[in-house]
Amino acid sequence: MPLTAKIVRLLLLFWVCPLVAVVAAEVPPIEKVKREIKQWQTDKKYVETAKAYERLSELYHQQYGYNKYTMEAYFNELKNYSMAGDSLGYYNVHILIGNYYNQDYFMHTYAEKYLKQALTYFMRVRNYPKVIECRLGIASIQEKKETISKTLITELRTTENMCIRYKQPNFQAYALNLLADAYLRSKNPDSAQYFIDHSLVLSKQLNVKWLIALNYFFAGIVNQFNNQHKSAIANYRKSYSLAEAEKNLSTLRELSRHMANSYAYLNEYENAYRTSLKTLAFTNQFYYSQQTKSIRLQELDSQIKTLAVEKQLAEEQSSHQRIINTVLIGILFISALGVLALFFLRRQQKLIAHQQAVIAQQQIRQLELKSLQAMIEGQEGERSRIARDLHDGLGIQLSRIKLFVEAHQEQLPLSVKDPLNQFLDEACTETRLISNNLRPYALTTFGLLPALEDLIQKLNLVNETNLVLEHYGHMPELLDEASVMLYRVVQELLNNALKHAQARTISVQIVVNDEALLVSVDDDGRGGIFPDDPTTEPSRGNGINNIRSRITYLGGQVMWQSTGETGTSVMISLPMQKLVKQNLALA
Repeated sequence: MPLTAKIVRLLLLFWVCPLVAVVAAEVPPIEKVKREIKQWQTDKKYVETAKAYERLSELYHQQYGYNKYTMEAYFNELKNYSMAGDSLGYYNVHILIGNYYNQDYFMHTYAEKYLKQALTYFMRVRNYPKVIECRLGIASIQEKKETISKTLITELRTTENMCIRYKQPNFQAYALNLLADAYLRSKNPDSAQYFIDHSLVLSKQLNVKWLIALNYFFAGIVNQFNNQHKSAIANYRKSYSLAEAEKNLSTLRELSRHMANSYAYLNEYENAYRTSLKTLAFTNQFYYSQQTKSIRLQELDSQIKTLAVEKQLAEEQSSHQRIINTVLIGILFISALGVLALFFLRRQQKLIAHQQAVIAQQQIRQLELKSLQAMIEGQEGERSRIARDLHDGLGIQLSRIKLFVEAHQEQLPLSVKDPLNQFLDEACTETRLISNNLRPYALTTFGLLPALEDLIQKLNLVNETNLVLEHYGHMPELLDEASVMLYRVVQELLNNALKHAQARTISVQIVVNDEALLVSVDDDGRGGIFPDDPTTEPSRGNGINNIRSRITYLGGQVMWQSTGETGTSVMISLPMQKLVKQNLALA
C-alpha cells in the first residue's frame, strides 16, 4: 500500500471514529433501550426483552412520574415473561403493577388483585422476601380505605418480624412506616412517632428517598396532632423537596393540603391560600390529566382486548367447524337423515356463535360504562371535596379576618385600611367563585332548575349577551348524579356559545313530561361551529367529548345543528326513568 494511502487511512480513523463515538453517546437513554428491545424481539430473546422493558419503565417514570407509558412497558414485560415461561419474572411484574396502581385511589381494586395473585405464587414456592413485599403492598392499600381492618397492626408487626428474620432492611423500614401510618389513623400519635423515628433511621441508612419523604410527612402530622404547627411545616418542607424530586404528585397533593392547615392555625393566611391553590393544582394535574385517565382506562381496555381475542378465537373455531360441516354434507348427501342431522347441527352452532358474540358485546359495553362512571364519579367527588375544603377552611378563616379588620378599622391608618379591605374582599370573592364552580351551592341545596336560574343570572351580570331560561312541565326530584351531569352539560354549552358564537341572545329551554326530559340551547350567533348535518356529532375538543360522554352515560341522545344564518342549536333528549329517584319513579 502506498505511503500516501496509509496516511489518509490513519487520518480517517483519527477523525471519524471519535465522531461516531460522540454521536452514539448522544442517543437518549429511552431511545437506546427501545433499540435494544427491537433487537431482542428480532432474536426472540423473551427474557432479555422483558428486562429491557423493565429498564424502559423506570426511565419513563423518572421523566414523567405517574404515567401511562410506564404501565405499557409493564404489560409488555408481563407478556414477554409469559412467552418465555418465566413464572418468577411474570409474578415479579404483578408486584410492580400492583404497587404502581396503588398511587391512584380509583385503581386500588386492580392493585390488590395483582398483589394477591403474586402472593399466592410466592407463598407456594416459599420465596419469603417476595411474600413480604406482597404483604406490604396489600397493607398499604388497606390503610387507605375509610375503615381500616382491626387486624392490620397485628399483620404489620408479623410482617416486620419476617423482615428481621429474612434480613430485609428495606422492607423493614417500609413496614415501620406503615405501622406509623396505622397508628396515626387510630389517633395514637405517640406510638406513631416511635415507629417514624425507627423507620427514618433505617431509610436514611439505606438512602431510600421516597421513604424518607413519607416519614417526614408523617412526622409533620404528629406535630399537627400536638399543635406544634411550626415543627409540622418544617417537616412538611423536608418531605416536599424529596417528593418533588421524585415527581410524586399524590404525596405533593397531601403535603400541600396539610401545610395549608398548619399555616391557617398560625394565622399565616396568605401562605395558607397559596398552598391551598397548590393542592388544587396538584389534584387537577394528578386526577384529571390525560396520563392518569389513560392509566385508569388501561386495565379495562386490556379486559376488553381479552374479550375481543376470545371472540375472534370463537369465530375462527366456528369457521373451522363450518368447513368440516361442508365436508360432512358432501359425504352424507345421499342420506336424508344425515342431511337433516347436519342441518340441525349447523343451526345450533350458528346460534351459539351468535350468542357468544352478543355476550361479548354486552360485556364490552358494561366495561365501557364502568370506565365512564369511574371517571365521572372521580371528577365530581374530588370537586366536591375541594369545594368543601375551600368553603369550610379557607373561606371561614378569610371571613374571620375581614370581621376582625372591620372591628378595628379605627386603629388602622387610612393608607393600610383601604388596600387591606380591598385585598380581603378580592380573596373572599375568588374563594367563593372557585368553591361555587367546583360544586354550585344552589344545585346542592335547591336542585337543578334553581341552580340553572342562578347560573343564567350570574352570566347575565358579566356578559353583554342576553341569556334566557324557559322551562315547561313539572320537574320531579332528580338523582344527584343526573342533576350534576345535566348542570355541567348546560354550563359547558353556555360557555361554548359565549366564547365562540358572538350571539346577541342565548336561550335555554327545558321541557319535562312523564317519559322524557328535553333540553335545547339555541343562539343567534355566527354559527358554523358544528357540522350542518343535525345527526352528526362533533368530535373535537374536550368540552364536546365531556358533553357526549355524560349524555351517553345517562342513556340519552344529543344532536347539533349549526348554520351561519340561524346560529347554533343543541338538542338533548333523556329518558326520565334514568333521571328520577327510584321511589318517585315507582310512585
